[in-house]
Amino acid sequence: MDETFMREALKEALKAYEINEVPIGAVIVRNGEVVGRGFNQKETLKDATLHAEVTAIRDACRNLGGWRLPGCTMYVTLEPCAMCAGALVNARVERLVIGTRDLKTGACGSVMNIVQMDNLNHQVEVEFGVLEEECTSLIKDFFLNLRKYKK
Repeated sequence: MDETFMREALKEALKAYEINEVPIGAVIVRNGEVVGRGFNQKETLKDATLHAEVTAIRDACRNLGGWRLPGCTMYVTLEPCAMCAGALVNARVERLVIGTRDLKTGACGSVMNIVQMDNLNHQVEVEFGVLEEECTSLIKDFFLNLRKYKK
């Protein structure tokens, strides 16, 4: 089941790729149904908060009618940053499934671990490595092409 929903997150990441955004995608699932979707749009819409995770949280909140997302799992292709990790805690997302780690800015276990801090009011269950190869390849391909076209 996790692979099925990570494939949905990868579809979102491809939407970002197609508009020259860093290809990160996220979906939020509750009771086996996608209730929120998002992909990076910060360059396109000139808004630093428009990461895939924040967009997916906003979509899920709108679709479910509240800011709390109990019983929800987020599937995201790249480990969330500090901003997105904080949003996950604030939204009370229950579980987080991550395709690949972000060793530079990952805030869910790689560089720091905001989503599992004992002194916060909510902790998120985290799992890494679902469709890791596909998620990693998409991001590497994006940056390889970006460097190629800049030359």
